[in-house]
Amino acid sequence: MFKIIAVSNRRLCSGGFVQRIKEITSAGTEVILREKDLSPKEYAQLLDKAGHKNIIPHSFYEQARNAGHKKLHLPLRMLSENPQLAEEFRVGVSIHSPEEAAEAQRLGAAYVTAGHIFATDCKKGLPGRGLKFLKAVKQGTQIPVYAIGGICADNIKEIKETGADGACIMSGFMRCADVKEFIYALHRN
Repeated sequence: MFKIIAVSNRRLCSGGFVQRIKEITSAGTEVILREKDLSPKEYAQLLDKAGHKNIIPHSFYEQARNAGHKKLHLPLRMLSENPQLAEEFRVGVSIHSPEEAAEAQRLGAAYVTAGHIFATDCKKGLPGRGLKFLKAVKQGTQIPVYAIGGICADNIKEIKETGADGACIMSGFMRCADVKEFIYALHRN
């Protein structure tokens, strides 16, 4: 089944950020809590406010451990430097090439997020890597591959057609007027 994962960005969020996270997780969608610019203490406080339900901490593995989380999302460099984390957590890894995907898999990643697929404001001025890139990542790994970057209801069908296991979406979740309607539109297409 094609899976949708939200990625947080409090700077893009219209309305209360923690409330938005809870709306998404209450709808049954996981959220990669990606607030990498926070201090460890601030991130721990955010994890506490967000709760455990459907939250995947990003990068802050000590805070994730202390809060009892079993999942974690990391940049490949961080997993390379701390390969034992793949034994402690169900680890997802951000990758940008088929070779990086293979390396993440070798290091014990449970899944990868491959991007960015389409042009996106989050990577302003950089062209998307495209659907051929996504297909190459999927064909070169045995673990789930989730597309990320510029994905919306208008283009998600193209992602599904590549054989990707799912999609990660940031801006749409942070800015939408109604979370449940947004999720419905993604699954409908």
